[in-house]
Amino acid sequence: MARLHQFRPLSAIVALGALGVSLAITDSAHAQGARRAADDRARITSQKALGAREFDITIQSPALGTSAHARVLVPKGWTAGAKRTWPVLYAYHGGHDNYTSWTRSSDIAGLAAHYNVIVVMPDGANGSYTDWYNYGKGGVPKWETFHTVEVRQLMERNYHAGGVRAAIGNSSGGQGAITYAARHPGMFKYAASLSGILSMRTPGIPPLLMLTNAGNEQDPFAIWGTPGVDEANWIAHDPLALAPKLRGTGIFFSSGTTGRPGPGDPNVAPWDIGLLSEAATGRTNMDFRDRLNQLKIRYTADLYGDGRHNWPAWIRETHKIWPTLMKAIGAAKV
Repeated sequence: MARLHQFRPLSAIVALGALGVSLAITDSAHAQGARRAADDRARITSQKALGAREFDITIQSPALGTSAHARVLVPKGWTAGAKRTWPVLYAYHGGHDNYTSWTRSSDIAGLAAHYNVIVVMPDGANGSYTDWYNYGKGGVPKWETFHTVEVRQLMERNYHAGGVRAAIGNSSGGQGAITYAARHPGMFKYAASLSGILSMRTPGIPPLLMLTNAGNEQDPFAIWGTPGVDEANWIAHDPLALAPKLRGTGIFFSSGTTGRPGPGDPNVAPWDIGLLSEAATGRTNMDFRDRLNQLKIRYTADLYGDGRHNWPAWIRETHKIWPTLMKAIGAAKV
């Protein structure tokens, strides 16, 4: 939908309102020139309304060296000119996917509509939710910086996102949610992982991660470095190694463990990659659980046994944890 400008005649605005077109997310106060940049000059270059309370934004990102996107859901009563803030849920997607993932494959929009919450679903590409090591040289892409600095600041400075936040993610996005919560203590009140790898150095997992990233047509050694050689960088991004920093943050994680299909899963062969990868993921979730027990850190887990690495399980688990996420950030029902 085209952005409304101040010079539009009142009759045109009334006509649009009669057709059910939301004016809230096209408020002229948020014309491009009025938007505030992030500290590193990341900026919103476009906004596209998708519905009454849903829109996409394009972000020119110095951290990535290119543009990326985020999809945003806003609650009833939200307007661009509001004088208040709202609690925020950041929803991170899995590999081989994008910022449309959650609204395309789950009913997150329907869940969010019943709560006073902003939901932000940023691009993650296949960036593994980290600032890439790049053989010790650093530089782009810096996905962690994009998510935890650029997107966060742009949402808070332009769309009334508040400082009370939670994070949820599926697959690599689940790993990202837990890793970010540990690496940035206090940023999230609650972090939820759905089939995320939560122990990156469990035997067999480094080769799995490297193979997966090689399949994404990218250099797997550029992301965290070489396993066993650049060990310090792997440790610095491993949820299990970071577990002590999660004390005081609400934690949920879930995964299948058996390598067998679960409720709602397709009927696939035992060697299906979705079954094999979920069994490997489940092993890391059990290792993570054992580490939290050792540290006496509170958590909620659902290691549900049968289940494939796919959306039927993630939708089910999202429904289970949703009320807890909303309570953690003070998002009331509407």
